[in-house]
Amino acid sequence: DHLRRSITWDRGTELAEYDRIQTALDTTLYFCDPHSPWQRGSNENTNRLLRFWFEKGSDLSVHTTEDLRQIAAKLNRRPRPTLNLETPANRLNQLLQAAA
Repeated sequence: DHLRRSITWDRGTELAEYDRIQTALDTTLYFCDPHSPWQRGSNENTNRLLRFWFEKGSDLSVHTTEDLRQIAAKLNRRPRPTLNLETPANRLNQLLQAAA
């Protein structure tokens, strides 16, 4: 069983070589319609949560690696409705244990 069942991306030019990534990861890639952020709901929700610490367009290079790790840890310990109120960290642990 794959940890990545699929990946959903927007249509940015940075993803022009998506076919190589799809092959290398052995997963399915989906692309959202233009100007349709609701098609990537979990990603957009995480972006909204990040706005608590960073304004849109913030330069993250002014923050220490440790500061960024602490923020990531806080987000990964936050219960998510899409995970039946489990945390992303907990769900990842379950998937890793099942894959071992």
